[in-house]
Amino acid sequence: MALKPWREIAVPHEDVLKGTFQQAEFAADLSRVHQGSATPEYQDAALFFQRTFITEGMRLLLDSVVKRLAGRGGDPVVQLQTAFGGGKTHTLLAVYHLAEGKTATSKLQGIPPILDQAGIAELPKAKIAVLDGVELLGLASKPRMHGGVAVKTLWGELAWQLGGAEAYALVKEADENGTAPGKGELAAVLSSQAPCIVLMDELVRYVSQFEEGKTLSGGTYDTQLSFIQSLTEALKAVPNAILLASLPFSDREAGSQQGVKALRALEHYFGRVQALWKPVATEEAFEIVRRRLFANVSDRLGAEDVCKAYADFYAENSGDFPPETQDAKYLERLKHAYPIHPEVFDRLYEDWSSLDNFQRTRGVLKLMAKVIHRLWTSGNNDLMIQPGSLPLFDADTRNEAIYYLSPGWDPVLERDIDGERAMTTELDNAKPLFGSIHACRRIARAVFLGSAPDAGAVGGAKHHRGIELERLLLGTAQPGQKVGHYKDGVRALVDRLQYLNSASNRYWFDIRPNLRREMEDRKRRFDLREDVYPFIKDKLRFASGVFGGVHVFTPSADVPDDWSLRLVVLPPDATFGRAAQTPAVDAATAILKSRGEQPRQKQNRLVFLAPDADSISRFKDQVTSVLAWASIVSDVKGGRLNLDQHQSRQASQSLEQANEEMGRMVRETYKWLLTPLQEAKPGKGIGDIQWDHFQINPAVVNRTEEIEKVLKEHELLITEWAPVHLAKMMNAWFWKDDTTAVSALDIWQKTCCYLYLPRLRDADTLRATVNTGVASRDFFGVAYGREDDRFQGFHFSERTTIILDDSLLLIEPKVASDFAAKLAQEAAEREPAIKGREVGDGAAGGASSGSGAGGATNSSSGKTVPVSKPPTSAKKTTFFGTVEIDPIKAKLQFSDVAEEVLMLFTQKPGVKVRVSLEIEAEAPGGFEDGVQRSVRENCNQLKFKNHEFGE
Repeated sequence: MALKPWREIAVPHEDVLKGTFQQAEFAADLSRVHQGSATPEYQDAALFFQRTFITEGMRLLLDSVVKRLAGRGGDPVVQLQTAFGGGKTHTLLAVYHLAEGKTATSKLQGIPPILDQAGIAELPKAKIAVLDGVELLGLASKPRMHGGVAVKTLWGELAWQLGGAEAYALVKEADENGTAPGKGELAAVLSSQAPCIVLMDELVRYVSQFEEGKTLSGGTYDTQLSFIQSLTEALKAVPNAILLASLPFSDREAGSQQGVKALRALEHYFGRVQALWKPVATEEAFEIVRRRLFANVSDRLGAEDVCKAYADFYAENSGDFPPETQDAKYLERLKHAYPIHPEVFDRLYEDWSSLDNFQRTRGVLKLMAKVIHRLWTSGNNDLMIQPGSLPLFDADTRNEAIYYLSPGWDPVLERDIDGERAMTTELDNAKPLFGSIHACRRIARAVFLGSAPDAGAVGGAKHHRGIELERLLLGTAQPGQKVGHYKDGVRALVDRLQYLNSASNRYWFDIRPNLRREMEDRKRRFDLREDVYPFIKDKLRFASGVFGGVHVFTPSADVPDDWSLRLVVLPPDATFGRAAQTPAVDAATAILKSRGEQPRQKQNRLVFLAPDADSISRFKDQVTSVLAWASIVSDVKGGRLNLDQHQSRQASQSLEQANEEMGRMVRETYKWLLTPLQEAKPGKGIGDIQWDHFQINPAVVNRTEEIEKVLKEHELLITEWAPVHLAKMMNAWFWKDDTTAVSALDIWQKTCCYLYLPRLRDADTLRATVNTGVASRDFFGVAYGREDDRFQGFHFSERTTIILDDSLLLIEPKVASDFAAKLAQEAAEREPAIKGREVGDGAAGGASSGSGAGGATNSSSGKTVPVSKPPTSAKKTTFFGTVEIDPIKAKLQFSDVAEEVLMLFTQKPGVKVRVSLEIEAEAPGGFEDGVQRSVRENCNQLKFKNHEFGE
């Protein structure tokens, strides 16, 4: 008879099927139930008990509660104290619904047997006070209004909830004064409202906000403790009143130092009362999870057949599975846990519950709800839900699992365990024997579930790291399958997976690649500053691009203070993150402000690249891995280390893989671009230095181009500048009433110095902007000097090619316009005199030539006799000229040549001009290496066609 898969037998609850469950639904909230605003599964008593499995600890507690409320004994005070997620609040809710009495006990699943055993036919309704420390936090300093009464203290709130104004009157004076009421007053309140029950949750949170020596309207730290002491004593005097209080299990759950102190004090007062509480056992968790996640098991016989098939399968292969599977009790475990395999619960409750933030019950529910939803929607047909069934390819399931783990598991899951790109998928697809049962993926999932909580710790939650082969097979193999196929799959994974480790027949995943013990030992030999940092520095290579220099881990004294744009790469300890920016900002600020012991002048020429705070530790670890593998490969080649052929090949492959991974990580780590700037407005001062930060795309090939792109996109580097922006800057910072012409070179230099001015790529950017702007009347004029009120080499509203030197002036447009008008007026005044000279010259020519050039008149006949015109010379169509230029005065003479010769050609339309420059230099003693390097770099930057040094 064919066995049915779990999905045909066990149907999940609707919210699990649809994936509409929320985390809040798994977290019981006592206050919301008391206020009537909880979800139906917690608010409705019948539905609550229908989905609640009454554990042994809860049964004992409810037995004591019903006896106490009926006046038949029972403990007056019960302290609930279990580990995080142990079910304390859930138990308080069970007591609340039972005592409230709104729903008949006959409709509360699991309650009638408890009443029968206690000999109680009818449970009296009880008054209930719910004191939730989190919900009442504000009561410490702000009274609560109940009608027209302002309740200030915890005891006032207790009395009001139990009996309203009547009960409150008994503690009114103590409430108003903030003093703790005595045992007699509290006993009077309790007896007047009996039977009654007081439920206290998160009490430590409430008490810990009262600091010693500080008085709030809600009392003091000491009065809170006195109240608790008096309350516990008063409850002993009232036979049908009971207090249940939940306390944190550990100092970590208590929170602050004050919280730990409050916990110790409360434990002292509650310590005299034996706690009737047992944590949820693993076997009980089976039923808790099944009731919450599954609506019902529709085919009980089908479920039993599957469980028996598993038990028989384990018996037939007894040598391959853990010894406990051979016990008859294991069949009962299978039945209790169905459709989830007991091994899933064992791993979650034994291994995962050791994690600080994994709640024993809620954590299991949250994870398994996502697992079941994904398995249902993906059509999973396993017989039971085993560790090998976990859909870690699903983003929701994966994120829920790694949420509890240390950072770094994403690449492990994606590369080694589950998903389209995982190596396990590749192996399953490559070998039909594996693919037919998904052997590799199931093995990897089972190893992850059984070993992930121990990753990074020596020993972890168990004495030995990893999961045994027999337990690994227990989490993967199903009845009807060959166990040997899974064993073959394990061997294949050990050979191929990068993060899988094995030793002594145990297997585990780690967030680091599976490095051999030799490699691990060698990693510890490398010193950060002596070995790792220099290696990183060598790997951080950048094309120069727009930068005059890239300075990697360079001391401030060695970062030049000049006019070139420079990229400074900060060392690994100067990290940057959105939440922790200080190390990088401090290091960058030190370089920005100083060059060694001297103040830095050209601050606006520096931008910085910083490592990511979240990635740097993994990056350093990866570098030591590369260094370790490199030393192993080197020793193998040098005969200093004996490895077999397989190990030698594996070492070389691991080095190659480690280098590839490091290349990726160096880009992902050094991704923060930091740029300094200052806000400033004329007349309002200059603000403090601020730091803009941007992430560099780690996928780009040319990082320098990407940095330039980011800077340009955010206008932190100007490579092309509109004249209007230059004019605005001039108006804001340079042109004044008494200063209407400013040195262009001074402007360029100031943009290099001051962080509130634009950061230009280089002087050519300013030169191009001036060349464009001077052709318009809107922006500025230029000149090359000024004597008295006259400008030399003046240009305005005309095209020209400027020379950016210390003589070039930028002139305010109105002043330039006025001077241009003055020049036009002077030219107009000179024009009549020029025309007069031209007319005089024309008259003299006419007297000597008669009728003109066309012919001559014969005076005797009156006929015109043609005469020959003087020959005209052909127009010249080419020009060539050479000139020797003094190297010392080259800049000035170039300017003269451009103004006096080249402009005569370039101003004529259609004229093609080609200018070439030849430079010859000779040094009898030879050129120094630094000079040669600088010349070559500058020639390449200036796009020389040919350049070389000779002997």
